[in-house]
Amino acid sequence: MVAALASWLDARAHGGAWLVRIEDVDTPRCVPGADRLILDQLARCGLVSDESVCWQSQHGTRYQQALDTLAATGRAYPCACSRKDIEAALLAQGLQRERHHAAVYPGTCRPENGGLRGRSARAWRFHVGAPAPLAWTDRRLGTQTQDVASDVGDFVLRRADGLWAYQLAVVVDDAAQGITHVVRGEDLADNTPRQIALQRALGLPTPVYLHTPLVCGANGEKLSKQNGARALDLNDPLATLNAAAQALGLPTQTGQVPEALARWVEAWRLKYPPAPVSTLP
Repeated sequence: MVAALASWLDARAHGGAWLVRIEDVDTPRCVPGADRLILDQLARCGLVSDESVCWQSQHGTRYQQALDTLAATGRAYPCACSRKDIEAALLAQGLQRERHHAAVYPGTCRPENGGLRGRSARAWRFHVGAPAPLAWTDRRLGTQTQDVASDVGDFVLRRADGLWAYQLAVVVDDAAQGITHVVRGEDLADNTPRQIALQRALGLPTPVYLHTPLVCGANGEKLSKQNGARALDLNDPLATLNAAAQALGLPTQTGQVPEALARWVEAWRLKYPPAPVSTLP
């Protein structure tokens, strides 16, 4: 609810449209009916999409077109490596995967390294290129820098099970929907450099980003069902919204939901002034 409220307030504060997207490309993990439940919960809090809701699972064709474009320009290639293969390759180089971090892909199947070498393709990866810092500015976090090649490596665009990776889907959908400003949780901040790299490779504009604070459990990790998060109690929508507002550093409100939202819009406008729209790379 924190990111939903923040993004809604940002759109309202700066004359924009608020768009809702159901990111359901990882279909095996999607619980039937969860999307409709989320939309209902948002609506009960006064947060309704200004345009038709987008379900990513319905847009495989546009993701395939983007992958074809990247492959044709040498920025995507098939990969035969399993996780076990990657771990073995890293160990052979005297490297180990950091705890709680995905292994940095060593480039085994890059075309310049021999490609598939007769093996069957499992996934498709983005060719990041040579190591180089990529800097971007977050409206809340300030200047951020990451070397995608060194910190992540060539990341997956289409998985071995045929499902589309979040990174490609979100970049393609942002462009297709004309997204100019993205407001989302801070746990997604380290994904941003990968997405900017993809935007540049595809010749797409880069949105302006704002990553909101996370609500954390007692163990310091993002609050979830696994570490004690409770289901939203929408018998009192204003209480739910006030909890989200508190996490965003906004004042507690009383009265009715529409009036509370209007007051938060004014507070948000002062807290986060309008940000210029990015241009094409």
